[in-house]
Amino acid sequence: MQVKSKRREPISAKSAAKNASGGRGKQAETAPVPDHVPSKDAELHHRLQLRNTRLSDYPALKEIMELVYGHAGGAWKQKQFESQLARFPEGQICIEDNGKVVAAVISMIVDYKRFGDYHTHRQITGNGHLTTHDPTGDTLYGVDVFVHPDYRGLRLGRRLYEARKELCRKLNLRRIVFGGRIPGYDKVSNKLTPQEYIAEVKAREIYDPVLTFQLSNDFHVRRVITGYLPEDEESHGYAVISQWFNIDYVEKKNLLGEPTRNARVAAVQWQMRPAATFDVFRSHLRYYIDVVAAYRCDFAVLPEYFNASLMSQFYPHVKSDAEAIRSLAQYTDRIRAYISDLAVQYNINIVAGSLPEYRDHTLRNVSFLCRRDGSWDFQYKIHPTPGEQLEWGLQGGDELKLFDTDEGKVGILVCYDVQFPELSRLLAEQGMQILFVPYLTDTKSAYLRVRRCAQARAIENECYVVATGSMGNIPNLGYMEIHYSQSAIFTPSDFAFPHDAVKAEATPNTETTLIADLDLGLLKELRSQGSVRNFQQRRHDLYQVRWKGEAIGPARGSKRIAE
Repeated sequence: MQVKSKRREPISAKSAAKNASGGRGKQAETAPVPDHVPSKDAELHHRLQLRNTRLSDYPALKEIMELVYGHAGGAWKQKQFESQLARFPEGQICIEDNGKVVAAVISMIVDYKRFGDYHTHRQITGNGHLTTHDPTGDTLYGVDVFVHPDYRGLRLGRRLYEARKELCRKLNLRRIVFGGRIPGYDKVSNKLTPQEYIAEVKAREIYDPVLTFQLSNDFHVRRVITGYLPEDEESHGYAVISQWFNIDYVEKKNLLGEPTRNARVAAVQWQMRPAATFDVFRSHLRYYIDVVAAYRCDFAVLPEYFNASLMSQFYPHVKSDAEAIRSLAQYTDRIRAYISDLAVQYNINIVAGSLPEYRDHTLRNVSFLCRRDGSWDFQYKIHPTPGEQLEWGLQGGDELKLFDTDEGKVGILVCYDVQFPELSRLLAEQGMQILFVPYLTDTKSAYLRVRRCAQARAIENECYVVATGSMGNIPNLGYMEIHYSQSAIFTPSDFAFPHDAVKAEATPNTETTLIADLDLGLLKELRSQGSVRNFQQRRHDLYQVRWKGEAIGPARGSKRIAE
């Protein structure tokens, strides 16, 4: 059953005459604003209206943002703007004067405890696409606010802040939070620490064009952080996390046994069929993502070598299987870019199974994680099978990565890699909650090796494991003619989980999708209160697992395609 969030009614319009007196201009939360103030004669002809932003407003908003943010990257991209309206239309508010948009505010709802105070603007806003918007969250988060330079002195910023507060009360949210710049700090950075500077601003000894305004609007400083907007030179990389409490907030009742946090995952059991062209393959891929996105899944997982169907076009023209797999690798960059687009378009994180990569005369097997904020990263298969080495000359990678996502920390081990318990243990020590295992197996015995090991990894590391593969046959495909699969989602083994430690499993050798909700809160309880505590009771005084390569840590998606 498809579950959709309820669409709330837009906010009501405000009287144009209310609070129209002059005053100091509003400063954006994340960028400075010019100090221009209109003349009193100009103010007499204003006709202001507060309303929700529309798609048709983008050209006017872009013009304002270019004026305000020209020194800091310019306007939001149109795709980001469209995504903001699609995900939370009620939170996008503007002010128009005589039909012209002159100021706007961008907001979203988050479950703030998932991010905490130490976050970046990009992380919490999903790179501006608001993919992290959570209708069930408790906090209205301020993404951006900007006012046309020719409209300073009309208290438009105050009106926008009041509109946010009204929205917060209407939706019964606990608070408003945002990260604010301190552009005035640059002038005194050689004399004061950021904490001392904030204290001086609070005491009215120093005027800061952003922080002073926020304090005057009943916002309070929670914390000072670094790296919020790395490009913000005036603030020296610092930002002030500020908040406003909704005193009308009514605590929401939690039902007994209600999950603390769920991640919905979809494993695609892919049917291999010949694909004569890339467009045919692409339509097949889009179909699956469209289906699982309709069920509001957070992750879609594809199998190992799921693009093998494209190899059929190379036979019988190639001289060997090794030549065929290298020819197939020419599609890898196109497929990764296409999947990155799908991830943003459908608001879903996609584990792109695995694909052959041929660079610098080296053939590797690579899995991509394409996040729904537009960023992506990769994990090479570390252990090639003897067949991959013999038939194709495949080489293994040398890196092991833990990935940060908006639904927790995840790892990827491609097929054979899950049969080496050291790798998953190293990832679990870094906080892995879900392990994804895309595989390709030809016989039931080969499949059972992967399945039994994947289930063992879930139990010994007290995490979830999602394993999926391909089924069906493609004649004359050399090394990959037959396939066997029964996709499954495995859990730890204790009272809070299914009795057989299997959350869900597919019918063998049937084209299908497997969808399940994974309660990540149960993992924390298991490690501290479980019947047995594999992870907690390891004897480090007797043994340990040590990684000799580059340090394992959260991969935060520094790579991304155009927005």
